[in-house]
Amino acid sequence: MIIPYEQLSSDALQGLIEEFITREGTDYGVEEISLSTKVEQIKQQLKRRDIVVVFDTTTETVSILSRRDAELMEQ
Repeated sequence: MIIPYEQLSSDALQGLIEEFITREGTDYGVEEISLSTKVEQIKQQLKRRDIVVVFDTTTETVSILSRRDAELMEQ
């Protein structure tokens, strides 16, 4: 189920984005990017609706997915 990110508190959204960014624990880019910059990049993608917040009712977990992947999950 897609959850509009605007419905999350700013603290919840911040925590979700930071967890999403640091989930793998590595950064393989040529140039290191700060966490705050990455958070802003994710927020811009949410605003553009390129990615969405999803709630999985089976596992009762929240994550961030591409809009396409989220829509495929809902089918």
